[in-house]
Amino acid sequence: MADTLYLSLWYPNLRLAALGDKLIAVLGAFAGHGGEDRVYSATVWPVDWSEAPVFQRIYGRAGQGAGASAAVAEALELLHDDYAYEFQVGWDLWELEGADDDVLPQAGGDAGPSTARAALSASRSAQDGISDSSAQDGRAEPSGAGVRAPTTGGPPRWVRGPRLVRVTGFGPLFDEGAYEQDGHIRIDFGSDAPFLEEDVDLERVGARHIEENVRQLLDLAAAVEKASGATARLLWSELGESLAQRLAERLGMSN
Repeated sequence: MADTLYLSLWYPNLRLAALGDKLIAVLGAFAGHGGEDRVYSATVWPVDWSEAPVFQRIYGRAGQGAGASAAVAEALELLHDDYAYEFQVGWDLWELEGADDDVLPQAGGDAGPSTARAALSASRSAQDGISDSSAQDGRAEPSGAGVRAPTTGGPPRWVRGPRLVRVTGFGPLFDEGAYEQDGHIRIDFGSDAPFLEEDVDLERVGARHIEENVRQLLDLAAAVEKASGATARLLWSELGESLAQRLAERLGMSN
């Protein structure tokens, strides 16, 4: 069963004023590890995930996106200790053709909230004129999302393309101190399907692409930790299952 994958980062004695520099460092690390160097969107959430955003801007796809420094500076003009600051960036992975759960929306599409805890705000945002077109876990899905192309009996066709990744920085009082569990900065990778593809027969090409995705994930985790000066990091899933164990079983490496 597909799960949602996160990477949490913590920093010692982090002051709210320094959060922007950490976010810029994390977003900047994506370009060297399969990601884009421009930010697709920025959203500011007040108090907790049940509230409607107080700020949202869609910059657009790669060539039209905003630089990380500019996007972070604009969002953090509303700097409060009970706010969360979410940025979306494109990140290329190998995926089965037609697996559109988290693909990057077309230019002009809207950004959705980040987690299952945002289900209430998805409804409220729509009433406020902010539609949710690009997400799962309580977010409205774009047309055709999650629908895989029919197979013709041959091996599955793998394609490499961008999916949305959400990078969120938490004020210390947001959602009653959610940073203690979720990290000062949390990266939401979306579905873990590209790292496992448990619903399909895994042939040699598919196993190689999954291994490439996992290697890219681990390289990115190390890069954002180093670039931002994090002293602790945790790769975890919403259901609490170990990605490493599931991957070992998937690739037939278990004892």
